[in-house]
Parts: sequence; C-alpha cells; structure tokens
Amino acid sequence: MPAVFVQYPTFLVFVAFTLTVVLTILLMPLWIKFLRTSHIGQQVRADGPESHLVKQGTPTMGGVIMLLAVIVCALVVGRASGDIYVLLGATILTGVLGLVDDASKVIKERSLGLTPKAKLVGQFAIATVFCLVAVNALHVAPTVEIPFVCTLDLGVWETVVPLAGGISIPWLYLAFVNVLLVGLCNAVNLTDGLDGLAAGTVMVVMLVMAAIAYRSDMLGPAIFSSALAGACVGFLWFNSFPADIFMGDTGSLALGMALGCLAVLTKTEFVVLIIGGLFVAEALSVMIQVFYYKKTKKRIFLMAPLHHHFEKKGWSETKVVVRFWIISGVLAALGFSLHFAQTLLLGVV
Repeated sequence: MPAVFVQYPTFLVFVAFTLTVVLTILLMPLWIKFLRTSHIGQQVRADGPESHLVKQGTPTMGGVIMLLAVIVCALVVGRASGDIYVLLGATILTGVLGLVDDASKVIKERSLGLTPKAKLVGQFAIATVFCLVAVNALHVAPTVEIPFVCTLDLGVWETVVPLAGGISIPWLYLAFVNVLLVGLCNAVNLTDGLDGLAAGTVMVVMLVMAAIAYRSDMLGPAIFSSALAGACVGFLWFNSFPADIFMGDTGSLALGMALGCLAVLTKTEFVVLIIGGLFVAEALSVMIQVFYYKKTKKRIFLMAPLHHHFEKKGWSETKVVVRFWIISGVLAALGFSLHFAQTLLLGVV
C-alpha cells in the first residue's frame, strides 16, 4: 500500500473490506470447481433436520478462500504491526485445525472429523500462546472491564518465567482468555448450521469490532476486523440459500477464534459476549439441551443448536437466517453502544 494512504486510516479500513470482498468473489468459483471435480463435499449429520439431507455432497472448506483473502489484505493494506500479525497467526492456526477436521470428515465420509478432545486441545494451545504473546509482547493488561460496574484485575496471581527477559503468566487471566476464546470458537462453529447464518452474523459482529478498534486508535485490528467482514460478504454470495459451498470448520472455527482475539486486544472481553450474543445463545442452547436430557431424558428444545429448534417449529431456513441476522445486529449495536457510552464518560471524567 503506497505510503501516501497511511495518513488516511479510514480509507485503509474501507479498502480492507472492499479488497477481501472482491478477492473472495473472484477466487471462490475456482475453489468450488476444484472441490466438485475432486468430489470433496459436506457430510451431513444423520440426526439433523431431514430437509438438510439434500445438502449432502455440497462443497465445503470455503473458509480456505476466506482466510486467503484476509491474509492478502492484511499484508497489502495492513501496516507491519505486531497486533495484526498476532491476530493473523491465531486465526490461521485455528483455520488449519479446522481444515484438518474438514479433511478428516471427507476422507472418512462421515459428519464427525477430529475427536472433540483433539479439537479442544488444539484450540486451548492456540488460545494459551495468543494470551501469553498478547500480555508480554503487546502489553495487554490482564484485566476485564465490565462497563459501569467494575474492572476485574486478573493479574494478581502471576508467575514470571526467567526466559527471554522474563515471561509473565497471569494465571487467572490466562484461564479466562482460554475459556473466552475456545468458547467463542465453538459457539461460531455451532452457529454455522444454515445457509448464510454464520457468515451473515459474523459479518455484522466484525463490522462492530472494526468500529471499536478504530475508535480505540488500533488501526491494525480495525483493518483485520474489516477484512474478515469483507470475506464474509464475499462468501455470502455463494453461501446464500441454497448454498453452493459451506465454510466448514476451516472458516467457522477461525472466525470464532478471531473474534475472541479481537476482544482481548480491544479490551472488550465482557462486551463481546453481548456483541456476539447470538453465538452465546446458540452454544448455551446445546449445553442446556445436553444437561437437561441427561438429567430427565427429556428435551427443552425441539432440536439444538437453537436455529434447528425454529426450523422444527416450521420456520423456513431463510426466515431463520434473516431473523437471526436481525437479532445479531441488535445485540451488536447494543454492545457497541454500551462500550461507546463507557469510553465517552471516562473521557469526560
């Protein structure tokens, strides 16, 4: 990116969005053609809605192109800053984990890829490394701010390892970040169950995260968030009902991890639970369903995750997706307003 544009950060954020939209739309047809030629398609879960059986064999792993577009955008538009490279590293590593899972499903021809334990181990490892790098290299404070309530200091229990000048390990904050990142990672993954659902809701959330990062004078994360939103828009062109391709775990796990990492860097670890409230609701619906069924052998929801419950109630797939987009937008706006009001009052005080 020419140096003359660096003095116009708003322009860079919009360019990041536009570039990833264009790259995704241009590259995705080639990827779909390759996947179809190679007979690489989605394995639909046998216990899912019967209407989804027609999706069997639809090309998957569209997340590969989405991540490729984001990488190109980050290198071309983003400045050589540590925060954007750390975000890229965590997102790409999670995407690779998802890619292995997707490839395993295709090879074994079943809807389950890696074991849940293997995926969790990989996610926790990535989250741990990210947290330690964020605290020690990017100087992220080990605190969690609850707007208008308090700021929790989770760095009170700390160990300093005498390596490379000293590596701080804030144990409580490390545990919190691990739960947050892995939780969001799997929450977005659970949301990816209908055509256009995950891509549309993540797009909305990432636009809000870009606004938060920009307002916090964090251009790298703002560009990164905008690029992810653009990749989701480009992907929606092919993922809208009826989908030509699915993002797979390659995309959904990576997007969830990216959201959690952005929350840590922008110090919105609590607010992100509101901004991404739809993902939280999807994950909670599964947890509640499993817990209640084990205790009573009865179900609270007709089917979990939550979007399948409304399908079972007779809503069309498109109606569920659009209404969930609306809910996601309202929650994202609420979270941003809360964050904005908090920072505004602090600035006045």
